[in-house]
Amino acid sequence: MRSIEQTYTIKAPIEKVWLALTDANTAEKWGAGPAKVDAEVGGEFSYWDGDIHGKFTKIEPNKLIEQDWYGHDHPDHKYKVTFEIKGDEEKTTVHFLHEDIPDSDEDDWEAGWKDYYFDPIKELLEK
Repeated sequence: MRSIEQTYTIKAPIEKVWLALTDANTAEKWGAGPAKVDAEVGGEFSYWDGDIHGKFTKIEPNKLIEQDWYGHDHPDHKYKVTFEIKGDEEKTTVHFLHEDIPDSDEDDWEAGWKDYYFDPIKELLEK
């Protein structure tokens, strides 16, 4: 198994970054729609009309999100995803960890997280 670890700085208040990660309407604005999000422990989420989906396993508002993720390519495999969030009214840092990626998984997860997740969030929030 392998892991991906990345850090992003977003020039936006922590509350707005939090919404981008935990609110379906905001997720749809950055391109993950149709989205459904129930941001509480045990709550489910679905992005890109169910292409990516899972459950929240731990949540500390404006600080930490832990999720179990499942994707269309490997619907029975559980990936662990963690977002550690720190910031203020001007900028927010998101430290991201994606664990339990099978060595045989050929998806380019690193580019995917940047191109389809964090870059669109930055583009939306840094306007």
